[in-house]
Amino acid sequence: MHMSKSYQHLSAEERAMLQIETGRGQSVRAISRLLDRNPSTLSRELARQDSSTYCARSAGKRYRARRQLSVRQRRLTPGTPLFQLVRDHLVLWRWSPQQIAAKLSHMYADDPAQRVSHETI
Repeated sequence: MHMSKSYQHLSAEERAMLQIETGRGQSVRAISRLLDRNPSTLSRELARQDSSTYCARSAGKRYRARRQLSVRQRRLTPGTPLFQLVRDHLVLWRWSPQQIAAKLSHMYADDPAQRVSHETI
């Protein structure tokens, strides 16, 4: 039976150890054994650096920035005009989500940001 691997992001402590050990001249393989990590994980982390020396603090900042960018933004945010329009059609006029999605497609044919699917509604 093949077991799937679970992946975990590097912690701040692991990044700090990576900085210390690379500063001491340790190889990626030696550091990977020390941290019980796959060498390719550490190699990729080091490759993301924009300078020759690894800095755990700036690497952590870049990691958090990348994570923030990867979060998908919601289309129907309470308080926005689009949310109000969808809510009014659902609650006041009792339209189905399919009807609302079709109406939005016609109203905002040139603006995909103002259209939502019936599943989203």
